Amino acid sequence: RGGLGEGSSPRPPLRVAGRHNVQARTHSGAQAASRAAGRLEGMLTRTDLRSTRLSARRLAQALPRAALDVTTAQAAVAPLIEDVRSRGAAALRDAAQRFDGVRPTHLRVPAQAIAQALSDLDPAVREALELSISHNRAGHAAQVPSERSTDVIPGGTVTQRWIPVERVGLYVPGGLAVYPSSVVMNAVAAQVAGVEQIALASPPQARFGGLPHPTILAACALLGLTEVYAVGGAQAIAMLAYGADVQDDTDCADAGGEVLCQPVDVITGPGNVYVAAAKRAVMGTVGIDAEAGPTEIAVLADAGADPEYVAADLLSQAEHDPNAGSVLITDSPELADAVDAALERRLSATRHKDRASIALSGPQSGTVLVRDLEQAIEVADAYAAEHLEIHTTDAPEVARRIRNAGAIFVGPYSPVPLGDYLAGSNHVLPTGGTARFAAGLSVMAFLKPVQLIEYGAGALEAMAPALEILAACEDLPAHGEAARARKG
Repeated sequence: RGGLGEGSSPRPPLRVAGRHNVQARTHSGAQAASRAAGRLEGMLTRTDLRSTRLSARRLAQALPRAALDVTTAQAAVAPLIEDVRSRGAAALRDAAQRFDGVRPTHLRVPAQAIAQALSDLDPAVREALELSISHNRAGHAAQVPSERSTDVIPGGTVTQRWIPVERVGLYVPGGLAVYPSSVVMNAVAAQVAGVEQIALASPPQARFGGLPHPTILAACALLGLTEVYAVGGAQAIAMLAYGADVQDDTDCADAGGEVLCQPVDVITGPGNVYVAAAKRAVMGTVGIDAEAGPTEIAVLADAGADPEYVAADLLSQAEHDPNAGSVLITDSPELADAVDAALERRLSATRHKDRASIALSGPQSGTVLVRDLEQAIEVADAYAAEHLEIHTTDAPEVARRIRNAGAIFVGPYSPVPLGDYLAGSNHVLPTGGTARFAAGLSVMAFLKPVQLIEYGAGALEAMAPALEILAACEDLPAHGEAARARKG
């Protein structure tokens, strides 16, 4: 679901990245129609790069890719953000009615509702979530850097500290699926980092009386999160960034005062194009993790890969969203054929075959044929996948040669869904090729590196001559005078 909220608004604008004119086999209108009906009719669109020698720029253009047009969406979210800043809770309720089809009585979820959701949770789901939380705590604990002091000169020390931000806002979407795992991924990273105050927002659901989905609330309860808001879309980002005042007595009772939500320091979490646009708009007022787009998977596979494993993993991401990308990179046309056949069979039997079929037949998905492993690695780095699986001989060695990927899944028994839930890694990852410069969510999103500089009198005196020379060089004499003033 798209729209400024994450309810039943129109699909977000989609921009298809251009492709270089390389050898490619495409589908006829009849084949595309058959895909829409849930059949692949042959295979994924193929881009054949075996005889090409492309620059990095032209290679990136040649690969399957669909990118969300965040710039266009910004114009749509700007008035909504300003409305939330001006009218607080009243604007949040108006937006919920417009985009989510419900006017919440409780914008801040009552503690009783959170507790009840946990009480009603299927015991098997609770056990699986508790396992996910445990594994993610272990994985994220390993990310926490240690404080370190360096004696630069005798009597002159620089200490590197890592200080958690005080307050964060976590966003958990409520579109085509329910994502308690996103509660886990965001909250565990913040908690392990040492964040003291955590506010979480998730869209109100009409079928649950204007509260977020009960499974989301139950996950919050398992994690000890008590400040939870029934607010979705761009309006949630605005509320977290700027805060919001109450509208009525119910808000006052739920919030314990005249302020519904205090502003946060950092906002993290995935969402649709309007959530991404809102995060871009508030960046600078608060820190953000990234502008997450549609999910994507690339599988780098050689002739020895199991086509059933590859097809199952490509399909696992295609079921997320009609805009999801599933890309196979291989030097084996025979494997590509076998994957196509397996995809066709699996697609016909999967629950979400309609949206998966659209995703697999879209311009963001396809098979890329390469000459050899060297070109496959080049293509994988150019694509910079959110999730990259390695199904090759010597997969661990190949994985260490990859520069650009949000997360790398090594070997046939490390599928992406393991990372989505239980591997101990974080599934909030850079999309749309941004893994060239961005990283997945970690404790580092919530930590500030702060240096402590401590010099004694003798150490300062030893540095004063060089300091004065540099100050004079930059025509900043008062800098030098600050050191001279301490000579006594």
